[in-house]
Amino acid sequence: MQIKKIPDGSAMTIQIIGRLDAVTALELDKELQATLSGVTDLTIDLADLEYISSAGLRMLLKTQKRMDRQGSMKICNIRENVREVLDMTGFSGFLTLAEDKKAKFSVSF
Repeated sequence: MQIKKIPDGSAMTIQIIGRLDAVTALELDKELQATLSGVTDLTIDLADLEYISSAGLRMLLKTQKRMDRQGSMKICNIRENVREVLDMTGFSGFLTLAEDKKAKFSVSF
C-alpha cells in the first residue's frame, strides 16, 4: 500500500493505493495519527484501492468518527468492487461517500 498526502491549508486529500488489509491498516492508522492534527476537511481518494479487508473498514470508520469531531470527511473515487464491500457490510451507511461517475472496477486473479 502507498499513501499520498495532498495538503491544502486545513484541508487534506489522502490517496490510498494498493490493498488496505490488516497489516497496511496499521500503517495507515500511524500515518493518519501523525497527519490529521489541524485538518478540518479530509478527502480520502480510493481510485487506486484494489482491495479492502475488515481491518481497512474499521480504519475508515475510526477516521470518520475522528473527523466528525474535528471537521468533515468524505470518501471519493470508490472502485465498484470496494463499493460492493462497503454496501454489503453496511459501512456505506456510516461513512460519507461522495458520488463519482469515474469509479473504476478492477478484479485481480
